Amino acid sequence: MRLFFVSLSSLFLLSTSSLLAQSLAADTIRRIPSSPLAFLTFAPDARSAGMGEAGVALSPDANSTYWNAAKLPYNQKDFGVSASYTPWLRNLVDDMWLGYLTAYKKIGKGQAVAASINFFNNGELDLRDAVGTHTGFFNSRELAISGTYSQQLGKNFSMGLTLKYISSNLAGNAVVNNVSLKPARTVAGDISAFYRKQIQNEDTGGELTWSLGAVLSNLGGKINYGSNTDTESFIPTNLKLGGGLSFTADGRNRFNFIVDASKLMVPTPGATAAQNVQINGYGSLKGAFGSFSDAPDGFKEEVQEIAVAVGAEYWYNDIFALRAGYFGENKNKGDRRFFTAGVGAKFLDRYNVDFAYMFPTTQGSPLAQTLRITLGLSLNKSEKLDVGDTDN
Repeated sequence: MRLFFVSLSSLFLLSTSSLLAQSLAADTIRRIPSSPLAFLTFAPDARSAGMGEAGVALSPDANSTYWNAAKLPYNQKDFGVSASYTPWLRNLVDDMWLGYLTAYKKIGKGQAVAASINFFNNGELDLRDAVGTHTGFFNSRELAISGTYSQQLGKNFSMGLTLKYISSNLAGNAVVNNVSLKPARTVAGDISAFYRKQIQNEDTGGELTWSLGAVLSNLGGKINYGSNTDTESFIPTNLKLGGGLSFTADGRNRFNFIVDASKLMVPTPGATAAQNVQINGYGSLKGAFGSFSDAPDGFKEEVQEIAVAVGAEYWYNDIFALRAGYFGENKNKGDRRFFTAGVGAKFLDRYNVDFAYMFPTTQGSPLAQTLRITLGLSLNKSEKLDVGDTDN
């Protein structure tokens, strides 16, 4: 289904964080840091999505490429691949979706490499000019292609580095108000760290593991959607800190608990349009790292910009999982609040399927009924896919 009536001028407004910030600045209470390329902040996989969209310190899997690449060397299998699909805003439209494909490979003791593709389809847009004249249709799309290397620097500590190419093509090369729109492209990087400590009881099969993680993601250049304008937008640089606890008394029943705290590292909108023009002139690094001390109301407002996600997971015999979680954001800084639930299953110790569902706390939320599904495969070097084998 085509999105009904999207004007080019409105599209350009929504795609430019500095202009959006000016409109938000009129309300000095709700100064919401914002950025285009929002798809980079959407939880792509069903496992973490079922746990309140937390995952920085969760036990590793193939989707660690998104949550914390430093976890990859701790994966139990030598190779893993995962594919995820999320229909987006499906209460409003039926052609928007998020897809995520990732794979990792261990290349030596304590080392791993990975690659991923994050694709967001905005759907087919009915483009119109400022007076409502139809100018055509366009399939709006965004993507990020990433490569990752991670290594253990000690028995319990590792770090990861990810480089990514990002492209956002919202309206092609259309022209509106004498501005030639264009696809926005940039490069960015993630740096991540992970620490975990395991205590095992070989007699009972019991195990206690606690973990800590930190990720600085999407640190890179600003983007520009118009070739005839100096307006540039900050990309969604994000800092996440997480902690996790995993416990099993008998090796059969396992409980995982995680918590993430995240902050979008883009400037807080100012109180006036002039201030926002000045803020938009900041370089990408000044805008990102200055975001920790630029809120007009000081430290109290800075704290409001931190979102918290908590989640829990139960595994039975490493075969079946139940999950639940909660994500909370301050009412003055976006007010996204929702509960999540999910299930997962493993087959033949190599295949997995996961499902997650979101329950927003606000009635009529466009995120209502958001669901995610993930399929995965993991193998050791000695394992083969016996496809087509039959018993004689």
